[in-house]
Amino acid sequence: MYSPSYNRVEDRAEPVRFMRANNFCLLVTGTGGELAGSHLPCLVEEREDKLVLVMHMARSNPQWQSFYDDEEALVVFWGPHAYVSPRWYEETERVPTWNYAAVHAYGTVRVLDDAGTRRAVERLVAAHDPQWQPAFERLPAEYVSDMLANIVAFEIAVTRLETRWKLSQNRGRREQELIAAQLEKSNDSAERALAELTLGHLAPK
Repeated sequence: MYSPSYNRVEDRAEPVRFMRANNFCLLVTGTGGELAGSHLPCLVEEREDKLVLVMHMARSNPQWQSFYDDEEALVVFWGPHAYVSPRWYEETERVPTWNYAAVHAYGTVRVLDDAGTRRAVERLVAAHDPQWQPAFERLPAEYVSDMLANIVAFEIAVTRLETRWKLSQNRGRREQELIAAQLEKSNDSAERALAELTLGHLAPK
């Protein structure tokens, strides 16, 4: 991902928080041949010093059949984004742009066995619907096994992260503040979230 140095986030903790907050992502595989992409929920786990993405897809989705241990996969996470109007600047010689935040995570895929698949689903339920977790655990074993047979769960051990927090840092602190002020007025919660993110990454005075 193209990302100038002033748009990168070097501290891993912030991208990890971002990935967890925006964990419906795009998995892209087949970099050595025909590309395939799927939109999937993702658990972002830290295991000692390693970052692991836990995902699953329908067994009928042919993408999983193209997973190779030695081939890199790409998982794209994105958050708030918005059009930025030249009307918001003090300088008149400006053009429109689009601000956003995104993380690209790269790694290799490992398909999980039946026990690993069940644990992956249990963790996903615990993360997103803990109130239903006891009901899930009471479901008949045969029913759960039949349901789990219809999915393929897998893990991606992340080998590198690329970040781009494109928040007009190159325009300077004053223009960032003006942009954030306009975004804060929006009825769109994503645009207000982008305003908050911008204010958290202001260029130095």
